[in-house]
Amino acid sequence: MYHDAVRYAYMITPKALHKARVLAFWEKHGMQATMEAFTVKRSTLFSWKKQQKEGKGKLEALNERPKTPQNKRKRSWPMQITYEIKRQRQLHPNIGKDKLHVLLTPFCAKNDLQLPSVSTIGRIIKDCGGLRIFPQKVRHNGKIIPFKRKKVLRKSKDFTAAYEGHLVALDTIERFVHGCRRYIITFEDVYTRFSFAWATTSHASLAAKEFFEYCQMVFPYRFVYVLTDNGSEFMKHFSERLNELHLIHYHTYPRTPKMNAHVERFNRTIQEEFVDYHEGSLLDPSSFNKELMPWLVWYNTERPHWGLGLKSPMQFMLTTHSEKSSMWWTDTFA
Repeated sequence: MYHDAVRYAYMITPKALHKARVLAFWEKHGMQATMEAFTVKRSTLFSWKKQQKEGKGKLEALNERPKTPQNKRKRSWPMQITYEIKRQRQLHPNIGKDKLHVLLTPFCAKNDLQLPSVSTIGRIIKDCGGLRIFPQKVRHNGKIIPFKRKKVLRKSKDFTAAYEGHLVALDTIERFVHGCRRYIITFEDVYTRFSFAWATTSHASLAAKEFFEYCQMVFPYRFVYVLTDNGSEFMKHFSERLNELHLIHYHTYPRTPKMNAHVERFNRTIQEEFVDYHEGSLLDPSSFNKELMPWLVWYNTERPHWGLGLKSPMQFMLTTHSEKSSMWWTDTFA
């Protein structure tokens, strides 16, 4: 059953299943009834039947085949333009295609060449392998450290939190108090806006791992997806802990705080409503955290939120569950 479920979920497309249903209807009710019921042409039906026959009756044979042409058109721009783009990228590392378009304008006019569009310049850069340059780091013995860019998962644009714990977000606030650097790690459940925070003197991943364990203790639901930025505090020990718990770790794109907008808004709220009035206590994070806890309890149980219809996170959770099903909470009015 597991293999059949995997096969139907990933190997057979919905369109292939539709084709199979149409062919089964044709075999049972005839050509004319099928054409009227599904508004398909006669030639299309025979084409699908041929596909199924060549695949020896397997449903996977009805999947759409790639329509990419075997011989693609290749860009043919003068090599002078390519060399100039390479020269500009080496002279000014990683300059964008829009600015390159401006810099290429006098060069093309001088050499009587057609000026490529901004999009074409981007494609030429891609054809040349990206032309991205990274600063070289050298060890104490003069050996160059190779740059290895680690691939990470990015949250898709259409992702929406559907229930409690579906997506939780973390971030860090950095404050300077009398020349001392302090950090406040923040947490928020995107669906319920339930939030938590903790002050610390460390910016290491071990501190973020410890904070995440506190979040698991205070939030009453299990996590599924975790969203953070690309900060060092969310690497190594923090990432290892997520792997142990089999949680999916999403990262935002560099310099894109709007991808983590919910926790960024909480960062502003906690600073404007609490941190700015207790900044002196940050010198001693333990005393600051003692003062912070009552405010977080008030924030999660009483403070109204516009995103929740002027309810607090706890009120939202209670009303949501009472609307969904009586199995979640004991009916005390029976």
